[in-house]
Amino acid sequence: MTLTIQTALEQLAAGETSAVELTKNALANADANDGELGVFIRRDDATALAAAQASDDARAAGEPMGPLAGIPLGIKDIITTEEGPTTCQSLVFDSSSMSGDATVVQRLRAAGAVIVGKTTTMEFAIGTPDTEKPFPIPRNPWDTDTWPGGSSSGTGGGVASEMMLGGLGTDTGGSIRIPAAYCGITGLKATFGRVPKDGCAPLGFSLDHIGPMTRSAYDAALMLNVMAGAGPLDPNSADVPVPDYTAGLSGDLSGLRVGVDRLERVYTEAAARAELGAAFDELEARLTEAGAIVVPVELPLYEQVATASMMLMIVEAAAYHSVDFIDRWADYSRGLRECLSMATLYSSADVVQAQRVRRVGVKAVQELMTHVDVVATPTTTCGALTFDDVERMWDGPGSTNLTGYWNGVGNPTLAMPFGFTSGGLPLGVSLSAAAFEEATALRVGHAYQLRTDYHLQRAPLLAAAVPV
Repeated sequence: MTLTIQTALEQLAAGETSAVELTKNALANADANDGELGVFIRRDDATALAAAQASDDARAAGEPMGPLAGIPLGIKDIITTEEGPTTCQSLVFDSSSMSGDATVVQRLRAAGAVIVGKTTTMEFAIGTPDTEKPFPIPRNPWDTDTWPGGSSSGTGGGVASEMMLGGLGTDTGGSIRIPAAYCGITGLKATFGRVPKDGCAPLGFSLDHIGPMTRSAYDAALMLNVMAGAGPLDPNSADVPVPDYTAGLSGDLSGLRVGVDRLERVYTEAAARAELGAAFDELEARLTEAGAIVVPVELPLYEQVATASMMLMIVEAAAYHSVDFIDRWADYSRGLRECLSMATLYSSADVVQAQRVRRVGVKAVQELMTHVDVVATPTTTCGALTFDDVERMWDGPGSTNLTGYWNGVGNPTLAMPFGFTSGGLPLGVSLSAAAFEEATALRVGHAYQLRTDYHLQRAPLLAAAVPV
């Protein structure tokens, strides 16, 4: 059986499992498969098992338990934890510049979560795998000849391969949602500012998000309940009330308006149109069964906003790396060198114009959200890419990646599986809501997942895996 955080918490409360058992099973799955999948930069077995034992002891003593007590989680290795240095999967990063638990990690620990280790990423959360650097190459448990997506590769692959029940990713242009799509799991990019991001190495200052990666929308809601809220160390965090994100997850969507933009104007591949078309047909049918009103919409200024978002991500990254990029060129990975070099193609006038486009896009999406409550779009145009094809991700708004638009406008977006390719790889859909309305996107995702089981499917590699 594939466990979710929700079901694991129920089993813990009923005495049917223990935090130590959950943690040992997660680590056993890592022992069995991490050599091939490259999920972890560092495992913290001893501290994880000690935390799990402390959780079990507290439960046995009748002490109040946190909302994530005993749940094994992984942390993307651009977010700091107290167990050891953060690498950003880079030879350039000075690990002494950031230490201790990031605010979001502090909140997870306070809720009782068990941190099992740091997960792989693309260098500084951008670029592509580089076999010339001394870091693990993450692979997809659905097909190890394919990439699990980036840059939150290890957390995506770790949840899908049951080495953790959930974890943290970051998202600047799709780095939570692309691995969610490729690995057949659920990931949430909350509204910009909803989750504090101090203790996280920046990629794009105005585009970065930290978010949960889990099996289900319900699990993402459980994690967001703990993670969300203003943090004094992050000047971009928003002081906006945080609701109970699980409260509205009834499965009933009566009267809720779901706009669907299949984005077929953006891509032309016949196979992608057929596979995504079938998945969207089923999505619309299931949401209608739940009571939703499904209507076609068109995202305003899609190509313009997606292009502006990519440009701003590149130039903001280049600003952060401006000194090291000159002095330590060879130490950077090939993919990051390529991305940062793109910044030289843009003028200051281009950047100003991109920000203007972005602002117009924000207002246009605000207007759209007065007519619908959620917009459904494809996360990517296809299943997981082979390593030979990974470079296509950076070809622009018409590429396989359909995520950057939502970073540009900042709206919350839930990504989840909703079908398979003809080759058996997961396909992903994204559900985007109005600013700070994560609860609405989660409500739609949960209703769909109550009526389907794509999010619970196990990759073929895991046929003999220990259930976490």
